[in-house]
Amino acid sequence: MFRGLCLVFTTLIVCAAWTPGAKAKDPEARAGAVDDARLRAADAEPGSWLAHGRNWAEQRHSTLDALNAGNVAQLELRWRYDPETERGLEATPIVVDGVMYATGTWSVVHAVDARSGQGIWRYDPQVPRAVGQKACCDVVNRGVAVYRGRVYSGTLDGRLIALDAGSGELIWEVQTVDPELYYTITGAPRVMKGRVVIGNGGAEYGVRGYVSAYDAETGKQLWRTYTVPANPADGFESPALERAARTWNGSWWELGGGGTVWDAMAYDPELDLLYVGTGNGSPWVRALRSPGGGDNLYLSSILALDPDDGRQVWHYQTTPGDNWDFTATQHMILAELEIGGQQRKVIMQAPKNGFFYVLDRRNGELISAEAFADVLWATHVDSETGRPVEREDLLFEESLQFIKPTFFGAHNWQPMSFNPKTGLVYIPTHEILGAYRRDPGYRRVEGEFNVGTDFNVFSAFGPEAVSGHLLAWDPVRQVEVWRVPLGLPWNGGTLTTAGNLVFQGTADGRLVAYRADTGQTLWVTHTGSGVIAAPITYAIDGVQYVSVMAGWGGAFALVAGPAGLGAARGPGVLLTWAIPDAVPTPADFESQITREGGVAKGEKLYHTWCARCHGSAGVSSSRLPDLRASQQRLGEAFIQVSLHGLADTGMPAMKRYVDADEVAEIQRYLASLPAP
Repeated sequence: MFRGLCLVFTTLIVCAAWTPGAKAKDPEARAGAVDDARLRAADAEPGSWLAHGRNWAEQRHSTLDALNAGNVAQLELRWRYDPETERGLEATPIVVDGVMYATGTWSVVHAVDARSGQGIWRYDPQVPRAVGQKACCDVVNRGVAVYRGRVYSGTLDGRLIALDAGSGELIWEVQTVDPELYYTITGAPRVMKGRVVIGNGGAEYGVRGYVSAYDAETGKQLWRTYTVPANPADGFESPALERAARTWNGSWWELGGGGTVWDAMAYDPELDLLYVGTGNGSPWVRALRSPGGGDNLYLSSILALDPDDGRQVWHYQTTPGDNWDFTATQHMILAELEIGGQQRKVIMQAPKNGFFYVLDRRNGELISAEAFADVLWATHVDSETGRPVEREDLLFEESLQFIKPTFFGAHNWQPMSFNPKTGLVYIPTHEILGAYRRDPGYRRVEGEFNVGTDFNVFSAFGPEAVSGHLLAWDPVRQVEVWRVPLGLPWNGGTLTTAGNLVFQGTADGRLVAYRADTGQTLWVTHTGSGVIAAPITYAIDGVQYVSVMAGWGGAFALVAGPAGLGAARGPGVLLTWAIPDAVPTPADFESQITREGGVAKGEKLYHTWCARCHGSAGVSSSRLPDLRASQQRLGEAFIQVSLHGLADTGMPAMKRYVDADEVAEIQRYLASLPAP
């Protein structure tokens, strides 16, 4: 009790919980015990959020329905956690066995008690702040992967790190990029078959894109697949790249090429195919990077890879010869849809270019593609060739052209979600007018944006040129079902549930729940900062929670200027809501305070002598230590410190009130409480 003992307990807790260094537990019982079987069966474990998109299919749909359209209005804030940042937060948390793992700015990894929001450990990879210059779109990170007792995360300076899930101890790290070049990592890794897969960004700075797989146990690189060819005179890493080289002209390799794999992936364990999305060219203007034209494979494409060796199985290019920064790195969803009376295994994507694609994920065959937003740069996607039909009158080689979408995309990295019950995909959609003009004074500058367009033309745009909405899209009929206008663009990703709900955060600092079938607003709360990340939901001990990281930032926030005014710009925070517990009856209350198992005496002693500092049930809502954990760490010292006190700190000697046997009763009571 009391303050002196608090100081001792605090020291022990800080050392044990916040300093990496503890040994991993037994593999059968250790934290983060996620394997391939568990990931494959993620739908049978709705209380967890095991993967970036909840499951390998990246559907971001939860089968939990305790929280539903009938009771969601009762949600109240349950806890908040401070990731200590004023910059953008984009991560999707992972929840495994009661622990939440998330990333913040500068690639810091956090482990948090998913019931209470209490920090468990924090790992700062110490990214040099000078690396921020290499990041096109803020010093953000979109999350971790949890696998076989480890937490995997990419760092802004290009490392892949493996941490012990229980302690936060660094197990290994590998440098996945050439640190002399302008690569960064902001995306979340994916795991399958003992492999950790990670890509990178940096196309604007003149790098060559690739995706790599590392051994989850050792960090050894297993394979690397490049997305664009290098100098043909040096040979090719694969037949796929040899074919791709025929679609390029000039000396593109001297400019980098681009095609970085900076975000979306998905995995089909039945077909054993890993799907990755590739990014824009370097520079953006195709006449500069590939004089004479060409499709420039595999820019702005979906690639199906063999996860064992990285070999390309098929590809589909959404924007051949990309001229606008229309990446295909946006969220991809695997699903089974009934199309034309036949069940089809599909992959769905709504990339930057404004068309919603449904492909056969076995072979990359185009099933359908229709515009889900205002599209000016092309008239349609040809169903026979799978190619968009560009409007030649809007090419910007010689003059300024207004084009939609723009490089922010009709849909960017903010994840969409798919609800099998409604059959709808919920897309965070941007409507942003783009002004494109080839920069007449363009010259390549090492370490700076090398895109070839004149950014000065955007300075005239204000709020009237931008808007956003939440779009419910039918992927079978390829039509809009409903939309909710949101004013500003750059709103958060979406979550949908079996409770007929869709959740989305907004740029103006709200989290909103809608009916999934109609779009009716059911619940709104304020977050204090613009939400760009996607929410998740999970359940512990019968309580369903909803969590989201709120923190305004990212590409639009950095460069929008007056067009972005109106966004909420408070400090970053991780927030969690739940429906309040039912008010107990007197009988319920009596059963809670009448304990069996020989701890009733210790419970009464604790609440008589200790609770006024350390809180009821062993938990203080102040910054004092949690005695449930402390008594275990102190062991026999708990009795001695309690009895004799610490006079120099004001901690009284408790022997004036209790004897050693009674302190032992208190310790026994604390040990009986749920673990923190």
